Amino acid sequence: MSYILDPELVPVLAALAQGAVGAPARERGDWKALREVGNAGQRYMASLVPPVSGITTTTHFTTAPDGASIELRRYNTGDEPQPGPAVVYAHGGGMVLGSLDTYDTLLSWYAAQSGVPFLSVGYRLAPEATGTMLAEDVFAGLSWLVEHADEAGVDPARIAVMGDSGGGAPAAGAAILARDRRVPLARQILVYPMLDDRNQTPDPAREPFLTWTYDNNFTAWSAVLGDALNTADVPPVAAPARLADFRGLAPAYIDTGDLDIFRDEDISYAGRLAAAGVPVELHVHPGVPHGWDRLAPESRAARRAFTDRLRTVRGL
Repeated sequence: MSYILDPELVPVLAALAQGAVGAPARERGDWKALREVGNAGQRYMASLVPPVSGITTTTHFTTAPDGASIELRRYNTGDEPQPGPAVVYAHGGGMVLGSLDTYDTLLSWYAAQSGVPFLSVGYRLAPEATGTMLAEDVFAGLSWLVEHADEAGVDPARIAVMGDSGGGAPAAGAAILARDRRVPLARQILVYPMLDDRNQTPDPAREPFLTWTYDNNFTAWSAVLGDALNTADVPPVAAPARLADFRGLAPAYIDTGDLDIFRDEDISYAGRLAAAGVPVELHVHPGVPHGWDRLAPESRAARRAFTDRLRTVRGL
């Protein structure tokens, strides 16, 4: 049986394909070109987020283990019960692109819809930062929020880490660090997360529907891991699918699309969490590719996913 694209996504992918006609081809391994095109795509997706009001944003800074300054951006409605839950967020972008700014509208929307404050971490991108540095940056944001919980009106026992796409790796990596360093973490919320550098073998059946390609995946993971890519030297904090012991990790919510190249690694990660006794909620949405919710936010599949994520956030 062949894959079938959700009918509501057909015109969306057709428009993307039409827009790519005549664009210069990106060379496999060219992270600069991927960053340029990807940032433009993120700005477009940000324009599709419904506007919200009543959100207050504040900027803070924390320090990474190597001394680098990491920008943090808080999103509050002002009506949150205190002390209450909070979410530390790692933006998407294959770990080579994206920014706090391109996620402003989405995180404002999440905070407004859930009534839960968000803290977005401006983690450093590859190849300027490599290996475990990205997860360490996200963990530094989590640690900052735990340390400032009283003044932020946050219950430190009700904090989650959340990341989408490329942000899923440093978010899941931060969850591993939280377990190993005994920092309380209520949940890890992973939205079609990018977890396994070894996922480099194309699936021809899904090829026509891909919005994040296998070439993109090679380019991004190569920027993060360099010569360690696909070797035994990759640390699980950098590529969480490499983890051997899942015991004691925070309960997980994971969703992915059936036409996403991350589908199998996400299902496997959920299964290994469950086998280790970690509570897991897993959703595999049929007929949709990577990032479908951002590309078609009014589609039924997107509304289902957003409803489940918001329920999870509100339940912290």
